[in-house]
Amino acid sequence: MIIKKTKPETANQLLKQFYAAPRATKVEKLIFSGVGGRDVYNITAPFHYDGEEVIMGRVEERDSEFSQVFFFTQSADHVWSPRAHTHTYNLQDPCVALIKSELVFGGVELVTAADNPRRIISWCTQFYRGTHIDSLCHFSSGPANMKDIRLIELLDGRVGVFTRPQGARGGRGQIGFTIIDSLDELNEQTFHNAEILQDQFVSEEWGGANEAHLLKNGLVGVLGHIACFDEQSHKHYYSCVFAMNPLTLEKTPLKIIAVRGDFPTGPGKRPDLEDVIFSGGLVRLGNGRAMLSV
Repeated sequence: MIIKKTKPETANQLLKQFYAAPRATKVEKLIFSGVGGRDVYNITAPFHYDGEEVIMGRVEERDSEFSQVFFFTQSADHVWSPRAHTHTYNLQDPCVALIKSELVFGGVELVTAADNPRRIISWCTQFYRGTHIDSLCHFSSGPANMKDIRLIELLDGRVGVFTRPQGARGGRGQIGFTIIDSLDELNEQTFHNAEILQDQFVSEEWGGANEAHLLKNGLVGVLGHIACFDEQSHKHYYSCVFAMNPLTLEKTPLKIIAVRGDFPTGPGKRPDLEDVIFSGGLVRLGNGRAMLSV
């Protein structure tokens, strides 16, 4: 059921609702190897493709933003290792979708200054497609400075596109949505034409879509994040979900489903990112349960 709301709730308001609702959770820390001591984070959920269970992850040094995306498979001892003979991509924050039996993979490419290849001046989401992991070809690029672009095949076979404009249209970051007939129409104009979903984030906060799921009733279930700064300019990111009618853009209210405190303690990349989780993906298990990868 879609419930209309006319006023967005803040992250703190949603957190109060989150802590007021009892939950039963089980947490497991995944083990990765074969990356030379680098960190593996901002992973996708495990997905099955061509008889394998695969996770994509961002791999980089602790003191760097220059990363690679690896495809990982799991061994008998439950350790995730780089998939054999598989290309890696100089991208951040991978995402994956299955569109008309094609694997569609996206990631964020850093743009550096011409006179200093270590100075990041912008970023751009790049998209690849193919019928197999080993034969993916680049086919589209997002606009400059736009992350959190996600794709979903809709009930009628068309493709839903979630965007994340900032600046004059999106402030610190809003969620946009549009529909195209096929992947061949995924171009910069498509991203700019997406309609912003109203009443999701207050102007001081921001959010984005991280993964989309087609529900049996034709609605789209969205896994995303809501984020804010505190008084010390530290960032706080929480996993959230909502459902949306892709034809009318009516949607359910945002609901936080996980926070950093749900998971084991561990090192952060920087002190201002200690209360951050990246909503990588979600596997629906039935009976109202789901497995969230962060």
